[in-house]
Amino acid sequence: MSEQFTLDHERAAMATEMFLHFCAATTMKQIRGLYWNMLDTIGLRPGPLEEFYPKMKAAIRDWRAQALFKKFDARAAHKVYCKGRAASKTRVLIVGAGPCGLRTAIDAQLLGAKVVVVEKRDRISRNNVLHLWPFIIHDLKALGAKKFYGKFCAGSIDHISIRQLQCILLKVALLLGVEMHEGVSFVKEIEPGDGYGWRASVSPEDHAVSHYEFDVLIGADGKRNTLEGFQRKEFRGKLAIAITANFINKRTEAEAMVEEISGVAFIFDQPFFKALYEKTGCDLENIVYYKDDTHYFVMTAKKHSLLHRGVIIKDLSDPAELLAPSNVDKPKLYEYARDAANFATKYQMPNLEFAVNHYGTPDVAVFDFTSIFAAHNSCKVTVRKNYRLLSCLVGDSLLEPFWPTGSGCARGFLSSMDAAYAIKLFANPKNSLLATIAQRESVYRLLGQTTPENLNRAFGAYTLDPSTRYKNLNKASVQIGQVKHLLDTDDPALLEQTFFDTNAIASAVSPATELPAKRKRRTVDVVPLGATLLRWLKAQLKDSGFVQELAEPAECFTNGKVLCTLIHRYRPDLVNLEELADFSADVCNEHAFNIFENQLGIPRVMSGQESVTLSGVEPKVWLNYLEQVCDVFRGEVPHVKHIKLDYAEFKQKQETNVEAWSKLGRMAAVQRMAALASGVHPADKDGELLHRGTKGDCIVPVATASGPYGGGANAGAAGAATARPNAKNYYHPNAEEERYKRGVGGVASPQNVTMRRMRKRRSNEKSGNIVSIESVRIFLISLCLSILGLTPPFTRLLGYGRLLPQQV
Repeated sequence: MSEQFTLDHERAAMATEMFLHFCAATTMKQIRGLYWNMLDTIGLRPGPLEEFYPKMKAAIRDWRAQALFKKFDARAAHKVYCKGRAASKTRVLIVGAGPCGLRTAIDAQLLGAKVVVVEKRDRISRNNVLHLWPFIIHDLKALGAKKFYGKFCAGSIDHISIRQLQCILLKVALLLGVEMHEGVSFVKEIEPGDGYGWRASVSPEDHAVSHYEFDVLIGADGKRNTLEGFQRKEFRGKLAIAITANFINKRTEAEAMVEEISGVAFIFDQPFFKALYEKTGCDLENIVYYKDDTHYFVMTAKKHSLLHRGVIIKDLSDPAELLAPSNVDKPKLYEYARDAANFATKYQMPNLEFAVNHYGTPDVAVFDFTSIFAAHNSCKVTVRKNYRLLSCLVGDSLLEPFWPTGSGCARGFLSSMDAAYAIKLFANPKNSLLATIAQRESVYRLLGQTTPENLNRAFGAYTLDPSTRYKNLNKASVQIGQVKHLLDTDDPALLEQTFFDTNAIASAVSPATELPAKRKRRTVDVVPLGATLLRWLKAQLKDSGFVQELAEPAECFTNGKVLCTLIHRYRPDLVNLEELADFSADVCNEHAFNIFENQLGIPRVMSGQESVTLSGVEPKVWLNYLEQVCDVFRGEVPHVKHIKLDYAEFKQKQETNVEAWSKLGRMAAVQRMAALASGVHPADKDGELLHRGTKGDCIVPVATASGPYGGGANAGAAGAATARPNAKNYYHPNAEEERYKRGVGGVASPQNVTMRRMRKRRSNEKSGNIVSIESVRIFLISLCLSILGLTPPFTRLLGYGRLLPQQV
C-alpha cells in the first residue's frame, strides 16, 4: 500500500512539473510533446469534457494549475453549456488550428462534444500581429491567457502576435480535452456508406483521422476554404497593395524606447508621408507599427512608388498578375520595407534584421486586398442515409477582413462563438434542421456590420448566445423559406419540419433538454445490420491476418481475436495482444467484456464461454451488443503514435540554459568590477561593453550609456550602431530583462525606470497628504483668533472701536 502511495505521489509530482513546463512552452513541438508526456504519466487520453477534464484537474494539484482550472470552471459554469451536456454525443471535426479554429474547438468542447482538430502545418510560425478589440482581451483573460503569457495585454497594449495567440489557445484547448493532429490536410468529406457515417478524406491518406466519423464539420482554414458547397461573393474597390514586414525584436533599450504607431493615414498626417516620399521614395497611404515578439509593420503602398523603386517589374492591369511572384523583385521589396520602417521609427532601431517565416525566408509579403470575399451563407446541412452533417465556416473562410480596421480577429472570434451556438442548436433533437439554419443565417447578417461601438459593452456577460453580444439582434430576420436550399437531404420529410425549441435559447434548461437523445444510426439500405457491422469491423482490422476468415457477424465472437484487436486499435493501453496470443477464445472474449463494462460503459450480455458458441443467446441480443461496441469506437480516432519529448533531455537543456545565463551574468559583473578597479570605464573605445557569450564563445556587444552607470537611449543606440561588423548577433527573447536583473553595464529597462518614477511620485504624494499635529494646532489657534477678533469687546480692546456701528 505504501509503495503504491509513493508511486502515485511521484507520478503526480512529475505530472505537475511537466504541466509547468507545458505552460511555458513556446513551440508546437514542445507544447504537444509535453502534453502527451503529461497524459502518459497520469494515464489519460483526450476526450469529451465530462470524461477528460475532471480527471485532469484531479491529477494536477499544484496551486498554479488550480488557479487556471478555476478560470476554466467559471467559463464552463455558463448556463448555455448545460454543464457540458448541451452537445454530448456530437462529434466535431475542425479544419485548421488557427486562432478561430481553436476558439471554436474550445467552445465545442465546453458544450460536451467530442472535438478533433486537423492542422496542415507542423509548427506555429506566423509572426504577424493582430489588433484585439476590448471584448477579445476580456475573453482571453477569462480563459487564463495571462497564466500562459504574463505580458498579455499589459497596460494599454491591445495587440498580440498570431504565434503567441495560437500558443495560448492551443494550450487551453488541449487542457480541456480537444484532440489535435498536426501535419494532416483536409481534402473533402466522404458521404456515408459501407457501415460508415460522415468521414473525411485527408492527406496522408492512411492517417487514422480518416476513420473518424463526425456530425459537424467546421471550416477554419482561412480564405482558401476547402469545404465544398459554399459560394463566395466579392467586394471590389480601388487598387490597394499592402506590405507586411517582421523584424527581429532583440529587446534592446533602443528598441524599447521606440513608440508604436497604432495607425496613421495620409489624410491625417500629410507632412509625415510627404517627407517619407522625398527621403526614401516610398509613397504610402497609411502605416501601422506594433511591437511584440517581432517589430511588425504593415503599410499600404502606392503602385507608382513600387514601380519607381523597382519592386514591381512590369506594370500590369490585372492585380493578380501585377503582384505575382515572378513580377516582384524580392531584394528590392526588402529594401522598400526596411526604408519605410526606419523612417517611421525615426531611425532609432539601427541594423534591423528580418525575422524568418516558416519557409526559411525573410518574413516580408506583398499582397492585394482590392477584392474582399465573403461567403453567401455561413452554414449548410447535408443528410444522407439518416446521417446528418452540419457544415459551418468561421474566421477568414467566412468573412475576409479589411485589415486597416483591425477587424479580422474580432469578427473571427464572433463567428466562432456563433458557430458553436449553431452546434448547440443542431445537437438538440427538438430543433428542426431548417430552423437551426435560419437562426444561424440571421446572426450572420450582423457580422459584417460589427464595430467595437455597436457591440454590447458588458463583456463579462458574453456567452455563446448571440443576444448577449449583438445589439438589436433579430433572430428571425431570415425566414425558413429562405434557407431551404441550404438543406440537402435524401429525406423529403425534413424539408417540411419547422419546429424549434424556444427553451433552447433561454438561460434555464429543463431536465428534458439536458441530455439530447442519441440518434439511432440506422441505414435506409436493405443491407442487414449484421452485414453492415461486419463490413465496418473488417475495414477497421484490415491489417490483421485473420480478418479475411470472417464471413458471418457471429464470427466476431467465436473467433476470439476480433474484440481484443479492435480495442487495441483504439486503446492499446487497455489490451496487450502479445500477452493474449496464447490464450483461448473464451478467455480473450472475457477479457474484452470486462474492458467494455468497466472502461467503456457497455454492460455485458453473456460470459466468455457463452460467446464462443453463442448457444442460448438470442441473435438480437448479441447483435445489439456488437452495435454498441461499434458505436463507441465510431466517435474515436484510432490510436496514433504521437511524437513525445525526451523529458530528461528537455529538462537538462532547460537547466543548462539557466546556468548559462547565470554564468554570463557573473562573467560580465567580474569584468565590470575589474575595469572599475583599474580606473577604466567599463566601455571600450567604441562605447561597447565586451563579454563572452555561451554560443561558440563569441564576443557579444552590449550597448552602454555615458557615465559609470548608464543613462539614456541615445547612448544605447550609438553603441548598437558602432557594433563591430564581425561580431555575431547573439539574441535571447528576454536579453534586456536579464541584463537589467544582473546589472550588466548598468542598462536599465525603460519600463522599470517608469515604474520607479511612478512609485516615487506616489510616495511623495502620500507624504504630502500627511498632516502633523503641530500644523493642526496652529490652524485651530489661527481660526479661534480670527473669530474672536470680530467680537466688539476685543475690537475696542485693540483701539478700533470707532469702526463699530454706533448705538442710537
